[in-house]
Amino acid sequence: MPSNDVRILLQAAVPTAAVGAIAVVVSAVVAGGKGAIGAGFATLVVILFMGIGLYVLQRTAKSLPHLFQAMGLMLYTAQILLLFIFVAAFKNTTLFNPKAFAITLVAATLAWIGAQARAHMKAKILYVEPDSSKGDKPEKTGHSS
Repeated sequence: MPSNDVRILLQAAVPTAAVGAIAVVVSAVVAGGKGAIGAGFATLVVILFMGIGLYVLQRTAKSLPHLFQAMGLMLYTAQILLLFIFVAAFKNTTLFNPKAFAITLVAATLAWIGAQARAHMKAKILYVEPDSSKGDKPEKTGHSS
């Protein structure tokens, strides 16, 4: 990943991890150890899903720029559907507190989306790639035409 992509990934993942850490503490106080486990697992799921999605979207933007907007819409729809499937799949689990898991999943997803939107707005991304080759400039020969 180019440095701009890594910067956007970090600017989205760090606030999401912070929201997840707060959720782990709150869930531990409210629901005990199983609540903390559920909140931690939800945070990891969001960072993993959204991070992979950002990576796929950045690769699409570079290789198939004409599909970028459609791919973005499809990707975010698929991510939200997968997160709903995770909530439904772990609804009756005894491994962790499902309510802490679901609430943290929603909070971390919203944190990621907000942080990613802010990172994109603050990023100085060029719309056009400048020519970096020096051979494109006409050379001065000393002759006047």
